[in-house]
Amino acid sequence: MLEYILFVAGLALLMVAGDLLVRGSVGIADRMSIPPLVIGLTVVAFGTSAPELVVCINAALAGSPAIAIGNIVGSNIANVLLVLGLPALIAPTLTDQRDALRNTIYMVAATAVFVVLCLTGALNRWQGAILFALLIAFLWESVRSARTGADLREEIEELEGPAKNMTIAVLFVISGLVGLPLAADMMVDAAQTIARRWGVSEAAIGLTVVALGTSLPELAATVMAAIRREGAIAIGNVIGSNIFNLLGIMGVTALVAPLRVPSEVMRLDIWVMAATAIVVLAFVGGRWRISRPAGIALVAAYGIYCWSVFSFGKAAFTG
Repeated sequence: MLEYILFVAGLALLMVAGDLLVRGSVGIADRMSIPPLVIGLTVVAFGTSAPELVVCINAALAGSPAIAIGNIVGSNIANVLLVLGLPALIAPTLTDQRDALRNTIYMVAATAVFVVLCLTGALNRWQGAILFALLIAFLWESVRSARTGADLREEIEELEGPAKNMTIAVLFVISGLVGLPLAADMMVDAAQTIARRWGVSEAAIGLTVVALGTSLPELAATVMAAIRREGAIAIGNVIGSNIFNLLGIMGVTALVAPLRVPSEVMRLDIWVMAATAIVVLAFVGGRWRISRPAGIALVAAYGIYCWSVFSFGKAAFTG
């Protein structure tokens, strides 16, 4: 029972610490008159990915690469099947936003590069450098085609709620930097124990429990947006999150702590992730709305996927 309490507590602390880090960082950047474009593409983007990044680095350093890679692969799968599927049960999601097709093509390309690098059996520092360089290229291209600073400032004010006072902002950043590694350590230790207790592999836990936990902020945001009939933001959130997961989080993790790619993940999960990227491309390229029937299909597919992960995970553990 203790491991479940620690996992939930670590997840809650991870979300709170990540939120404090983003609010504080954006507040400091805003007070220093850093342009909203730079804030949006760096501080906010990296800050919101900090929980996943810290979990992955911690898992890799703790000798659990299956949890690290499983977290990212599983998060990307959950982002498409669950984060896009559930809001569509409430209100249709539009896919014709500005730059959506360009960013989706980049996401598919990033997925393809990641799959090819994983086929080598490990993500070493040179592979991490390639992934991170592609992220920089994506950010640079985003700068070139970005919206006006006023638009970005309005989004930052609405979505992030930055700290207005410099002292509070600094305290937020310190709290976030202290809380994130503590939370990640709790989650990884608890996940390892839960995997042993359930009789499944660490990869299975990383692909499902850990991945779903770190995807909860995106899921909550898109569900609330659908309730407010603003579901169009879901597609942008998913595309951006998946790109950062593959290029930013995996890139930095491999640079810090090279990790072996579990054969279990290569048998099924990485191909499911690639397939979900193609699904997004089909919706965006065809400008099809993600309606309720499509949402039901996506959520059902996620349920089937989780069942298959645990089935293979038990076989891998006992084998």
